Amino acid sequence: MRVIVLGAGVVGVTTAFYLSRLGCDVMVVDQASEVGDGASFANAGQLSYTFTDALAKPEFLARIPGLILGRDQGVDVKLSPGLIAWGSRFVAQCTHGQAKANTIAMLKTAMRSAELLTELRERLPFDFWHREAGKLVILSTEGEVEAARANLDVKREHGCDAELLTRDQALAVEPALERMRGDIAGAVYSKSDEVADSQLFTAGLRDMLEADGSVEFRLSSRAQKLVKADGRLRGVVVDGDTLEADAFVVCMGAWSHELLRTVGINPNIFPVRGYSLTLPPGDAAPMVSVTALRHRMVYSRLNGLVRIAGFADFRGFDTSADKKRSELLLNLARGYAPDAAEYDADDPKPWGGFRPMTPSGQPHVGPTKIPGLFLNTGHGMLGWTLACATSHDAAQAVTSVH
Repeated sequence: MRVIVLGAGVVGVTTAFYLSRLGCDVMVVDQASEVGDGASFANAGQLSYTFTDALAKPEFLARIPGLILGRDQGVDVKLSPGLIAWGSRFVAQCTHGQAKANTIAMLKTAMRSAELLTELRERLPFDFWHREAGKLVILSTEGEVEAARANLDVKREHGCDAELLTRDQALAVEPALERMRGDIAGAVYSKSDEVADSQLFTAGLRDMLEADGSVEFRLSSRAQKLVKADGRLRGVVVDGDTLEADAFVVCMGAWSHELLRTVGINPNIFPVRGYSLTLPPGDAAPMVSVTALRHRMVYSRLNGLVRIAGFADFRGFDTSADKKRSELLLNLARGYAPDAAEYDADDPKPWGGFRPMTPSGQPHVGPTKIPGLFLNTGHGMLGWTLACATSHDAAQAVTSVH
């Protein structure tokens, strides 16, 4: 069975891996010159299996006017017809019932993804800086503590092992918190959460797949248009050439909408830009992954370095603010955790990437209304966390139809 995977990020390459193990003849196409060059390149590195909370929830509604007016440094909004259309669907998800359902659905997927990555790690001949770091989500107010307590009660019913800690308990887990400047009313701690470099994973997987001859990679090649014939998808136009296959899996993240609209499908994905810095560790660099919830920043230790990531900018594909936003991230990170990293390093490796957000937060995985066309896209901020499970499921969906 011939399958073309469109997109060579961590989701696309992992999909190609599972398809190849099911006996498919696979080609991966991407416009970038290297795999893992988009949102997979320098994200936070956190495998946040227990922190899958839906962004769309009732309490978010009250924050929307302030976000539009620029009152939250961690969010930059540029209104557009596309954002307004997407936002109306997002608002419809902001109910207690939908938020709970979306969070639980992603939690179940994340926990399966953890199991699959554990199985996969035993078979991989390369290192991708994987570490069982644990994760602390810092809560700044008693209101955040109470909300976290209610949320954890729901998650525990579905096998989540996270626990609510007091300030003193959080400091015992990670003493570096003592040298951070934000208020700590409590923290959510998950010992089982991990860190790893998704770009290294993606590149290593590509090398392995090419070495065993199971997957062909066509990079620096742009997928321009999907081609239907006789009621099913038959091909994709790549740099003017029409490539034919039995099935196609769109794994193009934030760029999926552009390609899918050529066959009348709207996945309702909006690009949400996030940023990161990678620095040498400071005197009080945390070993546990830390999420400063109020400040929308995360700190991860990756191979001896500190990856600081954050923000959620709703500006479409506009990258003109990247320099300013990276500088703000650096300054806020220095202010919150002055001893966590060497902020004056010559090259803080500033980076920005587009997360493919759906209104519900749940990715689109599986067949579409067009026979032969499948999706594995829309993972939002959890692409690395969910990649193994959704890629496994997408590959199973493709092969079960044929």
